[in-house]
Formats: sequence, C-alpha cells, structure tokens
Amino acid sequence: MSYATQSSSYREMEIQAASPHKLVVIVFEQLVVNLERARIAMERKDIELRVVALRRARDLVTELLATIDVEKGGVLAQRLADLYQFMLYELVDIGQRGDVVSMRKLVSIAMQLREGFVGAAQQLSTDKVQLKTA
Repeated sequence: MSYATQSSSYREMEIQAASPHKLVVIVFEQLVVNLERARIAMERKDIELRVVALRRARDLVTELLATIDVEKGGVLAQRLADLYQFMLYELVDIGQRGDVVSMRKLVSIAMQLREGFVGAAQQLSTDKVQLKTA
C-alpha cells in the first residue's frame, strides 16, 4: 500500500470517528491548506493550481455555511454565517482579480477561526472528561 493510500485511509478513519466539533476543525484545517495553496499559486502565477485551490476553498466555506444552525446558535451562529458569506464573496473576488494582499487577509481570518474552533473542541473534550469522572 502506497503512502498516499495509507494517508487517505487514515484520514477517512479520522473523519468517521470524529465528533462534530472535530469535523469543523478538520474542515478549517483543509480550508487553510487550500487558501495557502491558492496564495502560493497566485505568487507563482500558476493559474491552474489557483483555480483548483480556490474552488476547494469555496466548497469548504460553503460546507461550513451549510452546517450552521442559527436556531440553536443564535446571534453567534448568525455572525459566523455572515463571516462565511463574506469569505465566499472574497474568494470569488480574489479569483477574478488575483489580489495576493486580500488572499493573505483571508488566510489570516481562516487561521484565527481555526484556532478558535480548536480551542472550543478542546474545551468540550475536557468538559466531557470532567463530567464522566464526576
């Protein structure tokens, strides 16, 4: 079995076993990777890689947007939905203009969101462990 196949199999198992909170973190990790790929492609003038990476990034943001439950999440969920809409708009605009500065800002936003969700997922895991031992 090749390394790529093993890595893919491991990733599939990780996704299947992940909690909903961990799945959001995984989506954000992939989003950051694809935004960085698009940024690098823009700097190198690699149009094909830029198009592929931006499409994947848009798909990931769309997935995040589709999974928001505004009824349960209230104002915070609505603000996240607005932010995801902004990110989608920016991805389309960046794809057309090739603006590296705007791409760097978008990468920064995605990284900050990822870190926030990593912290939230860790806190939820800690809370669950404490509840089980109490």
